[in-house]
Amino acid sequence: MARRRREIGKAGWGRTAMSAVISFIYFFPVLWIILTAFKTHTDALAIPPKFLFTPTLENFANVFSRAYQRGGEEIDTHFDLFFFNSIFIAGTSVLLALAVGTLAAYAFSRFPLRGNDTYMFIVLTTRMLPPIIVIIPIFLMFRVTGMSGTYAGIILLYAAFNLPFTIWMMKSFFDEIPPEVEDAARMDGSSEFKVFFKICLPLVKAGLAATAVFGLILTWNEFLFALLLTGMQTRTVPVAMAQTIGGDIGVRWGLLAAIETLFLIPVVLVTFLLQNQLLRGVTFGTIRR
Repeated sequence: MARRRREIGKAGWGRTAMSAVISFIYFFPVLWIILTAFKTHTDALAIPPKFLFTPTLENFANVFSRAYQRGGEEIDTHFDLFFFNSIFIAGTSVLLALAVGTLAAYAFSRFPLRGNDTYMFIVLTTRMLPPIIVIIPIFLMFRVTGMSGTYAGIILLYAAFNLPFTIWMMKSFFDEIPPEVEDAARMDGSSEFKVFFKICLPLVKAGLAATAVFGLILTWNEFLFALLLTGMQTRTVPVAMAQTIGGDIGVRWGLLAAIETLFLIPVVLVTFLLQNQLLRGVTFGTIRR
């Protein structure tokens, strides 16, 4: 028995070591970006690459100041504005998609229509097309309606693209809730709204967290629509990153890495705060029957 336990323990340590190695390989590019953010321009371009260097906060200071030159002119990164735009646009669009998508998912789950599967497939097909295919009609639509360069336009667009994913995710969670739970609440005199808000929503909070995180990541990193459909006052951080490439001295790798490092923080914080719900949510299970 003792020998068996030692063998199991060795196997467990082996799996742990292998998992640590694989995790480090995946995390190394992110680690390299963070290290580059603390390097001077000379250290960032050093060959061979420097792993030991004197760290500096110059790149982070330049993010919020006139950081680089293009054509002999100093260019302000406007990172504070872009950062606010990313938080506001991504957060609002995800909340809007959750509000509409959760109601739709509950309706599909609890009040199915004839041909319900067909409707769900039609909803999914709107998410199958790559964004670059629909960019021309969307661009023309924005120009005709005057929504190009506005917060409302890009928020509604991101919410529309997140809506199919939200409906499919949340419907899976509502399907896991036994109807008997809701029937018992109705027998106690609860209305349909109370059943939904007081009974169903608390049971699918893991699904809400998982859907919100995935929707936030998709919206947070989006570049094509942000580049073509936003104006100077509504652009997001990915566009700001692209603007740091070029200039009189080439790519400012330290500045670019500093922006990327700051850009990682909100998503990492949200994922960390919701990690308990997220781990439950990705398993597509709320309660056991």
